[in-house]
Amino acid sequence: MTTITEIAADVFRISTFVPEAGIQFNQFLVRDEEPLLYHTGMQSIFPAVHEAVGKVIDPASLRWIGFSHFEPDECGSLNRWLEAAPAAAAVSSHVGAMVFLGDYAERPPRILEDGETFATGARRFHFCATPHLPHGWDAAMLFEETERVLFCSDLLHQLGDVEAATGNSVTERFRETLITYQQGPMSGYMPWTPDTGTHLARLAALSPRVCATMHGSAYEGDGAQAMTEVGEVMREVYAPV
Repeated sequence: MTTITEIAADVFRISTFVPEAGIQFNQFLVRDEEPLLYHTGMQSIFPAVHEAVGKVIDPASLRWIGFSHFEPDECGSLNRWLEAAPAAAAVSSHVGAMVFLGDYAERPPRILEDGETFATGARRFHFCATPHLPHGWDAAMLFEETERVLFCSDLLHQLGDVEAATGNSVTERFRETLITYQQGPMSGYMPWTPDTGTHLARLAALSPRVCATMHGSAYEGDGAQAMTEVGEVMREVYAPV
């Protein structure tokens, strides 16, 4: 079942639990003059996500599509969305356009510089390039400045079919996920690089109020502390001794 939850004013979490994977796949729709969808989901769940978006806005009015990096759950149904929404375009870094979107996407993306902002009407988004965080050379994240929502991709990833949002820390759930994955074929899920700590410090400095994660509950609270704790957990699990 796909659920819809408003996690901040006009910010909707669209979530589908996939039992075979043991995790939720979340998309986030921002309702504004130029609506934005963050994460498209895989092609297999496009009909359900499209139907859910239609309960909030006219899907054909979608204007912007964001995601962190090239991966099926992040952007697998991108071209189906570009077909469904004639004015829509993806937003991406230069690297994302060069290594993926320039060849894959049916229409050219809007290329954003690290730190650039753009407006969708009442909302302003801050683009953060975060290469290899959570993974992928093209990785980036978006921060919505009005409601202070950080669309943080796989950071704070939690296993299971959990609540839509919580004010309780999800750091221990995140640690459990990384340790579980490290013991199986998902070992090395998130790389620890010389720049990981710097990227996380930049995200913490944005002082998010809501951390909208791809898998698991959105965290409502001290987002700066959450990003600091993400770094501590990643260093614990992945950094070389």
